Amino acid sequence: MLIKRFEDAQPYEAPNHWDVHGLRLQGFEDGGPTNQWIGYSQFLPGGGAGPDSTPFEKVYVVLEGEMTLEWEGKIEVLRAMDSCTVPPGQERRIENKSNHVCKMLVVIPYPSEAKS
Repeated sequence: MLIKRFEDAQPYEAPNHWDVHGLRLQGFEDGGPTNQWIGYSQFLPGGGAGPDSTPFEKVYVVLEGEMTLEWEGKIEVLRAMDSCTVPPGQERRIENKSNHVCKMLVVIPYPSEAKS
């Protein structure tokens, strides 16, 4: 079992993201998860990501605030405790269109070369 304190989480930068501060809560350390890593993203008003896609699925969980998702001509707003799965290859754009910080968990599988 690995317990990791919030104050020990390390920042990371995600490509094609803006006005966001990301922290790695779990992953890429001895004793941590073997299939995925967990990021905690704090998007400022106007912050977001994309449009882009990844070759793997990911899960978003909004903890606080709201995040607007755009894909295939559709638009949805996720609010506190809403979540979504983004399938592999799905192009999407996300943006915090509110005046409050959006706090979000992101669950992402390890790259295939990093799996144990």
